[in-house]
Amino acid sequence: MGVRLVMLGPPGAGKGTQAERYARNRGIPRVSTGDILRDAVQSGSEMGVAAKIVMDAGRLVSDEIMIGIITERLSRPDAADGFVLDGFPRTVGQAEALDDWLSGPAPLVVVDIEVPEETLVRRLSTRLICSVCGTTAVPAASVCAKCGGALTQRTDDDLEVIRERLRVYAKDTRSIVEFYRRRSTFRSVDGDQPQEQVAADIASAIASVEGVRQ
Repeated sequence: MGVRLVMLGPPGAGKGTQAERYARNRGIPRVSTGDILRDAVQSGSEMGVAAKIVMDAGRLVSDEIMIGIITERLSRPDAADGFVLDGFPRTVGQAEALDDWLSGPAPLVVVDIEVPEETLVRRLSTRLICSVCGTTAVPAASVCAKCGGALTQRTDDDLEVIRERLRVYAKDTRSIVEFYRRRSTFRSVDGDQPQEQVAADIASAIASVEGVRQ
């Protein structure tokens, strides 16, 4: 039975890296909102066109558009045996819509990566990304490990912006954690550890849910 996973965590928690790693190991797609929005816009689909109009105007994409784009992506054959959601849901409305859309015996597993704020600030303020493909660089790297591109700091990774992003996360997105916390399929993982240990803890947390459901 496949796993249907939502990966949660604040900026700098490493959820994108861990989501991609887990998806690769399980042979299931990682569905990232950033990637999927770009794909939807490039495809010229009805939802993609609507998203482009909103983004070009500098506004946030509505729950209705995001839900439509995500559910269309999850309807594709490669997600039939499971998926990892990275960056969705971001609102309780999106989480409720995902519950309504999902069916089948596989549970929705939710993993929240917890990291102290000062660790997040330190990580984000020293983080480098590839100027070509946007991949976050591994520690001490001099070029992108994925494409060999030059590394640069994100424009939103200066100290003042970082603290504002974390404040917004605490104010808005943490409601998603509370929405899921009471479920038997919810797990928290200590993200203030080496990547290998975080990955092992995530795998163990998901296995504990799957073991209960078997």
